[in-house]
Amino acid sequence: MHLSRRQLLSLLAALPLAPARAASPAYPLVRPRALSFPADHGAHPDHRIEWWYLTGWLEAPGVPEFGFQITFFQIRPGVAEANPSRFAPHHLIIAHAALAWPESKRLLHEARSARAGFGLVEARVGDCDVRLDRWRLWREGTAFRALIPAGEFELALNFGPTGAPLLHGDGGYSQKAPGAEHASQYVSLVQLPVSGSVQVGGRQLKVSGRAWFDHEWSSSLMHPQAAGWDWTGINLADGGALMLFRMRDQRGAALWHGGTLRSPNGLAQHFGPDEIVWQTLREWRSERSGVLWPVEQSVAFAGRRLRLLPLMDDQELDSRSSTGAIYWEGAVRAIEQGREMGRGYLELTGYDKALKL
Repeated sequence: MHLSRRQLLSLLAALPLAPARAASPAYPLVRPRALSFPADHGAHPDHRIEWWYLTGWLEAPGVPEFGFQITFFQIRPGVAEANPSRFAPHHLIIAHAALAWPESKRLLHEARSARAGFGLVEARVGDCDVRLDRWRLWREGTAFRALIPAGEFELALNFGPTGAPLLHGDGGYSQKAPGAEHASQYVSLVQLPVSGSVQVGGRQLKVSGRAWFDHEWSSSLMHPQAAGWDWTGINLADGGALMLFRMRDQRGAALWHGGTLRSPNGLAQHFGPDEIVWQTLREWRSERSGVLWPVEQSVAFAGRRLRLLPLMDDQELDSRSSTGAIYWEGAVRAIEQGREMGRGYLELTGYDKALKL
């Protein structure tokens, strides 16, 4: 009997697991070190969680501008770590994809997950190549490619050529809260030209645009007092790039801030916990989840203040069937003194309940 790739994935997911033979090992923390590429575009399977994350704005003839998001996660679930069986879930691969599609006035999105193994689901060590059945993200030459055949849409996108990686924090070592254990290795590729095609609403669209690519890995991102985070990545109109984040505590106050501003000439300025201020300007309540999201915000840094204006309010992504979280992941415009200064994405987590990674 011949099994399709999808049938085989379903069969593997349903198989019972043998009990673990020993306690789970400790997960290594990230430490400051010199990053090396293309090796560090690839997977770091010793760590607890890792993600490759692409967002951007696209345009095509005859339709309003729209946004897209592609995320692949690799997670060590802490189950059967010592089990030598090839069927044991040493790593899970989870993938999310979404279109901020103004014609529908809502986010089109899909999520998938499976245990890694058998060449069908894997994150390659040594270079970027992450796949979950037919969903795939990989590096090819000086660019990256993504193929995402989702239910309501399909993406076939090329990103690049890439410039020099933007290393956040101390050479890529990005602190997320007090204490050395609350940090990640964090790298971005910014101002990425995008080309390719999007199939949506019965139409095949030839698209172009600009994207932001994050790659981050850690074993302990979340501080015990942290409830969630706000993050934004903006490709600025002058050719620069801006990343800002804040970790929020259980009361909604800022637990930690961080950020990076790259100038058009490539120089990077890093911001610490006392150099960034976030302020909510407008909220929107989801009829599906009941969550109240601060969809319009201002961010102040280095004597500047940007207003983040959403492409549309309903960009909520319900991933309770995969990562267990509800989050708002939206295309935004960055406005300064009444002028558009850039475009990017805003991510909001932990507004329904404290986020657990």
